[in-house]
Order: sequence, then structure tokens, then C-alpha cells
Amino acid sequence: MAATFIKSVTFDCTDALVVARFWAAALGSTVEETSTSAKAFVEAPGWAGPSLWFARVPEPKSAKNRMHFDLRAAGSVDAEVERLVGLGATMVRVGEESVVLQDPEGNEFCVED
Repeated sequence: MAATFIKSVTFDCTDALVVARFWAAALGSTVEETSTSAKAFVEAPGWAGPSLWFARVPEPKSAKNRMHFDLRAAGSVDAEVERLVGLGATMVRVGEESVVLQDPEGNEFCVED
């Protein structure tokens, strides 16, 4: 029997294009040219993981994520955090092993060594 694999991760958001542009820049990928504010798609660079789908939903984020990304910094964590903040992320807190940030719509993620 074949194993199941993760094809894509979907984000519910207010503006799919804003969030897709952030994650494409953060991951070194591009936003699919047919993407709109209602739906957007970012392919993992080099097929190195699941693709990212972004879909507009009517309700805003109301609680902490139940799932999040842990990003590994290619260089220093401080430099990566600075780069991501420059792309539109906001700092949440600095922990002992990781830095917690939010994307432009408040989805939390971590950056670590």
C-alpha cells in the first residue's frame, strides 16, 4: 500500500494574495500568475515540500493557530527574523530555542536554528 503524503497546506485568510506574496518571498518561491485576492497558490521551491494554497474566507482569525510552521534559518536566526519582518511579519516573542512571528494576517510561525 502506498503512503499518503502532504500535497498542500491551506491557509484561510482575508486577502489570499497578500498572504501568498509574503510566504512566496519568505520561502524563495513565486505566486502563481493566475492568483487573486480570493485564491492564491505558491509552489514549494524545487518541489521541496507541500505547496501552499490561500483561500479567502468571510470570518477573521479568532484564536491561536493549532498548527504552524517551524522555519530553519539558513544563516543566523537574527538575520532571518530581520528579513521576514522586512517582508511584513511581526514579532510576537523571543523564546529560548525559537523566535515566534506572525505573517501579515496573524498566522504564527517560528524561526529556529
